[in-house]
Amino acid sequence: MSKLPSSILKYFWGDRLDNLSWEKHKDYIAKTLLEKGDKESINWLFGKLDRNYLKKLVKNQRLGVKSKNFWEIYLS
Repeated sequence: MSKLPSSILKYFWGDRLDNLSWEKHKDYIAKTLLEKGDKESINWLFGKLDRNYLKKLVKNQRLGVKSKNFWEIYLS
């Protein structure tokens, strides 16, 4: 199980961190970071996923309206 960096764990305060893994939950982790993440966490995410995957994720996930609009513009 791939450990998540300690700098992003603050975004998952309601989750059981011992069960949260990148391999099993990457879409959930990415969605959470796209909604709530800071610059450091977004940089980490962009190092893990390519731009096309993120575009599809933004299109298919239920992001808030402001976040969805921002990421659609940013990734276009």
